[in-house]
Amino acid sequence: MAKQIIIDHVFKVFGDAPEAALELVRQGCTKEEILARTGATIGVFDASLTIEAGEIFVVMGLSGSGKSTLVRLLNLLIEPTAGHILVDGTDISKLSDSQLRALRRKDISMVFQSFALMPHMTVLDNTALGLELAGVGRAERHAAAGQALDQVGLSGWGASYPDELSGGMQQRVGLARALASDPSILLMDEAFSALDPIIRTEMQSELLRLQQVKRRTIVFISHDLDEAMRIGDRVAIMKDGQVVQVGTPEEILRNPADDYVRSFVRGVDASAVFKAGDIARKSQVVVSEQPGKGSRAALKMLEDQDRNYAYVVSPSQQYLGVVS
Repeated sequence: MAKQIIIDHVFKVFGDAPEAALELVRQGCTKEEILARTGATIGVFDASLTIEAGEIFVVMGLSGSGKSTLVRLLNLLIEPTAGHILVDGTDISKLSDSQLRALRRKDISMVFQSFALMPHMTVLDNTALGLELAGVGRAERHAAAGQALDQVGLSGWGASYPDELSGGMQQRVGLARALASDPSILLMDEAFSALDPIIRTEMQSELLRLQQVKRRTIVFISHDLDEAMRIGDRVAIMKDGQVVQVGTPEEILRNPADDYVRSFVRGVDASAVFKAGDIARKSQVVVSEQPGKGSRAALKMLEDQDRNYAYVVSPSQQYLGVVS
């Protein structure tokens, strides 16, 4: 697969002394020391990622981890302090204002947690808003908006107003607005987080369905690991502005990089990630949960068989999780 987005040693410093803060970074100072000495906050710390064309790449972490800052760097809503961001081989920080506007209008669309719909505009006009701002004629933009509404299951709702729609339907309009310009890249900043759990699951399914119809590069920000594991082809986990692990859902569940990642995966529904065949393979190590046999026994088995992880099952052979 082609590398569509490359994030190369990117830093983002918030404050009045970014260069002084970067110099302290080079000296090995912590974020806390930099804040105390310069008043600057490190939003993103030396992030390097490669995002493949056509994949759903989920960036997740706790509040303040830098994930929303990172996604806003990808279309220069926030400009990096240092480093390079390449989209389709072009360093976007070197684009002119007109080139950057064209990139945002044609190639990159964004969906926010807030639906951001205009209450005085119909669903059709809300969907066509980005095209209108780009100077597309009324007939053409309404045709494109109508097709986008069809894609998200809102055929026949074009003449309605936002207050006539449920929260899930309003978010579908937000997604349709992003799709109307037929972008190759979608940036989704906690787009489903404000929805009720059932509606959120429906929207996740809708996103996966749309991806089957036409593959786009989707960078999806989330704080919900179950969501990340369900929709992500790969997942990056951030902490304090740094990327601490990147991998497929299976790789992260099997081999968490550190205690921070391990704390995330501890409560995840592994049955949504692993298939029966993953456990059934003869090459896998299976540990049976038994009274009196603790973690040391499991670790000894892993060491004896030269493995990094094993599946844990109950005495009745019910899948319980992964030990590593």
